[in-house]
Amino acid sequence: MTDQGFQKASRTVLDEISRALGQVDPAQVAALEAAVLSAQAVFVVGAGRSGLVGRCFAMRLAHLGLRCHVVGETVTPPVGPGDLVVALTRAGETPTTCAAAEAAAKAGAKVIVITAAADSPLARGAHAKVVIPTNTKADGVNSAQYGGSLFEQALLVMLDTIALRLQSRLAQTSPEMDARHANLE
Repeated sequence: MTDQGFQKASRTVLDEISRALGQVDPAQVAALEAAVLSAQAVFVVGAGRSGLVGRCFAMRLAHLGLRCHVVGETVTPPVGPGDLVVALTRAGETPTTCAAAEAAAKAGAKVIVITAAADSPLARGAHAKVVIPTNTKADGVNSAQYGGSLFEQALLVMLDTIALRLQSRLAQTSPEMDARHANLE
């Protein structure tokens, strides 16, 4: 017997993600993809669950053979001109993410923010932005889910979609990517 409560709840989550991603501007995504491909190195920064999603994206970029780092790790090198910082924050107000983006811009790196808050100070100050329209404190978009869950889920699916598109553009095969996968797990 199928638990219809689970099926209904999972459909709610999937429908919300689909609606949110259906509103993302493809031109913003294309600009992010171009920036990733042209960067000397990509640095990903985010806090909380957004930061965890950022780690997933950084891992896929590394599997694609791109130079990528997670901000805050002890082995993260300095950022500078020619580098890209991808800042992930639903509300565009997370202090550590904002501080990292500001420091990166001062060091000459390009900053692209992925956020739900298109008019946040972080989004306005970035070189470019990708807006995932989900529930923020001010936008009035409703979600059945708690807090930033919808943003974080849509962010993961969007970044995995970008990784898939980059895999195609870079003509990377699964065996080539497997060769770059961690072997100390």
